[in-house]
Amino acid sequence: MIEAGHQPDYLPWLGFFDKIKNCDVFIIEDNIQFERQGFRNRNKIKTSDGVKWLTVPIKHVGENVPINEIQINNYAEKDWATRHWLTIKHNYSRAPYWDKYSTLIEEAYSQKWDLLIDLNMHFIKLIMSWLDIKKPLVYASNLEAPGKKGELLISQCKALGADTHLSGSGGLNYIDKKRFEQEGIKLIFQDFKYPVYDQLYGEYEPNLSVIDYLLCTGGAPWVSHNIETVEAVEKNGKIR
Repeated sequence: MIEAGHQPDYLPWLGFFDKIKNCDVFIIEDNIQFERQGFRNRNKIKTSDGVKWLTVPIKHVGENVPINEIQINNYAEKDWATRHWLTIKHNYSRAPYWDKYSTLIEEAYSQKWDLLIDLNMHFIKLIMSWLDIKKPLVYASNLEAPGKKGELLISQCKALGADTHLSGSGGLNYIDKKRFEQEGIKLIFQDFKYPVYDQLYGEYEPNLSVIDYLLCTGGAPWVSHNIETVEAVEKNGKIR
């Protein structure tokens, strides 16, 4: 059984869903410390003026606050959801598949969200349904899996009974491959190449929110495969 996981991002990029597609069970790493300037509360779309960040405002965050406790600041920026929706509508209403997705996107932004993770998980599950990805999601906070970094991954595999861990190539920065070998857990790595597709507004821009991919392609299938050896990833270097 292949296990993978990632922090719950806001309107994630396509590689996030490619990772879910290529595992048997996916862990939502909801109890990891919130990272500022990451993708937990923001992501990029393409506009007529170039790439633009959509950022969900959050309340002041101290040290060691887990992602699942991050509150959205609906008081300082009361209209953030309306702004996000109107920005998407203004820039994508002429996209080929706008009518296919726009109603449910608008409905999502019309709801009141207090916790960032609830907003993110709503979109993640919605997008999984659009991409026809049917894989179980498990919250890390519900697992009895101690440890940090590589040891945490091993604990999570054991908790789920998984014999294979699918990692992003960035995992090489902290994964001790010998420890995985000692535990009898195989390591494989995501080798995701962002598909080139027709976009609005000029030259192609990779690594945008999956919203761009959906609205421009209708969720067309993409090519994905995994690198099954650590050595191959070390040779090729980081993918992302």
